Amino acid sequence: MPSKKTKPLTDAELEAYEATRDLGADLLQSIREMKAGKGRAALSPAIEARKQTGLSQAQFAALLGVSVRTLQGWEQGRKQPSGAARTLLAIARANPQAILAVAPK
Repeated sequence: MPSKKTKPLTDAELEAYEATRDLGADLLQSIREMKAGKGRAALSPAIEARKQTGLSQAQFAALLGVSVRTLQGWEQGRKQPSGAARTLLAIARANPQAILAVAPK
């Protein structure tokens, strides 16, 4: 598939690409690359922020004022945090001590 730097495919172009694609071969190639150490897992910003603080999901969710389920949605990429939550996550990634300083004891 074209790189993300190119313009998006039209519906017709995407349909033509998918018609010739061998999904099974693509999956096997991906597995071979992962086994060879060529792939890498991407952590969501929410996971990175929480890991930087060393808090559990429950602790981090409480600190941000959201439910654990909402935090899990962010971590799994099912949901996107709001503007304010994105800012808090960015602060937690860049300076976890700032977030921890306001955490209830």
